[in-house]
Amino acid sequence: MTAHPRAGEASLTAGVPIQYKRVYLWHWAVRSMHWVSVLCVLTLAVTGFYIGRPYFLSSGQPIDHFLMGRFRFVHFTAAGVLVATAMLRIYWLFIGNKFERWDALLPYRKEDWKNMWLVLKKYLFVEPWRAPHYLGHNPLQQITYSFIYLVAIIQICTGFYMYGLSNPGGFFFTVFAWVGPLFGGEQIVRFYHHVLTWVWAIFLPVHLYLTVRADVVHQESRISSMVGGGRYVRSDIHFIDD
Repeated sequence: MTAHPRAGEASLTAGVPIQYKRVYLWHWAVRSMHWVSVLCVLTLAVTGFYIGRPYFLSSGQPIDHFLMGRFRFVHFTAAGVLVATAMLRIYWLFIGNKFERWDALLPYRKEDWKNMWLVLKKYLFVEPWRAPHYLGHNPLQQITYSFIYLVAIIQICTGFYMYGLSNPGGFFFTVFAWVGPLFGGEQIVRFYHHVLTWVWAIFLPVHLYLTVRADVVHQESRISSMVGGGRYVRSDIHFIDD
């Protein structure tokens, strides 16, 4: 596959068509888990905000429409699906390829922390030509996604703790009883569970914007890689994780 250089690239390619190659990154399981997680998070956010503060009401007696109960059912169902997806993703951290394994989510090398600063400057349009190239997740993405996973774990634990309160002595009440004392009480647990939802509300649009920008500005095929599993990349570029 060939493509002619864009404006500003002529000095690098000297008029020679740019050569591209396709690199397979994400297995179908990882891609499926990604999109299922997106649907679950969106569902949890919409229903969770309603449970915390209903933004519309229905007329009549509650027994006639059971509106809050339906929202709670959808909320807990989405939480269960998200947990099942998370368990599968944890399993895949140990059997996936080098772009999907656990060490691809942690910037544990000194070079990664140096490159993280260069990548951040690239996102801010400061000396973008100095930023290293990555096929998979760059160090800034690694630490961001790891933080998001931590947020998800806290929300799962706090959510199941509150779910267990409806059935004292039940399974969820027993397993997650430690969450209340750890956070300092039921209302504090509810507060953290709600506040962390805003982390998702900030992360999702920023993540979408940066992904679209990577495709439009840098032509990195990020969106298509999460659909078809592969990316078309320039053959003349060195990738740190190749």
